Amino acid sequence: MAGHSKWSKVKRSKGALDVKRGTLFSKLSKEITVAAKMGGGDPGLNPRLRSAVLAARAQNMPNDNIDRAIKKGTGELESQVFEELVYEAYAPGGIAIIIEAMTDNRNRTAADLRTICSKHHGNLANSGSVAYLFRKKGQMTVPLSAANEDRILELVLEAGAEEYTAEGDHYVVTTASDRLYAVGDAFKNAGVPAENLKLTYIPETAVLVKDESVATQVIRLCGALEDCDDVQNVHANFDIPEELLAKLPA
Repeated sequence: MAGHSKWSKVKRSKGALDVKRGTLFSKLSKEITVAAKMGGGDPGLNPRLRSAVLAARAQNMPNDNIDRAIKKGTGELESQVFEELVYEAYAPGGIAIIIEAMTDNRNRTAADLRTICSKHHGNLANSGSVAYLFRKKGQMTVPLSAANEDRILELVLEAGAEEYTAEGDHYVVTTASDRLYAVGDAFKNAGVPAENLKLTYIPETAVLVKDESVATQVIRLCGALEDCDDVQNVHANFDIPEELLAKLPA
């Protein structure tokens, strides 16, 4: 559980986020458009845009789509006006959920999220109900092959990051929310590639889920939320043991 919302791992291992390519491109395009609107259309001068473009390319999003999304953000092409919103919810078993959305119609989004939660035995919560259970942080990954652990520790200290952990074939570096892109640039300038830069919500404590029925309901709810067109990211504070997770349907 340390260092991340376990939902990030579960959705990969269980295939819970098997979104259609069109839906995925829509989410990526929104992020690019908003990033360009906030910080300009030059990825070299706009770290958030640079990270969004790299994420889109990693999903084989066509360059034409990327260019259009940037031009929408800079006003060169007409676009809807998107706003970034954070919703809070409860899942079965008292699990807390943070939902990051990007929408051009907050009333529609709230109604859609309320319906999704209701259908999956959860409920949309009032603002502030669960936010205190999470910390907003920056995170990025570095391939294990890019540097040895001593070098990673040295860069973490020099760049002002908070901590790092080794997970699978990469290191996960955690930063203060306002230091993410500065730390990423410091790694890049040192010749160590920083990937998947993002702001995230990390649970302060985890809720252990031992009941198979509850675990199934929680994962289905999180998956349904991720499938919503207006949802960019979902974070939850559950901890499902690996042996139980292996039994759950994909």
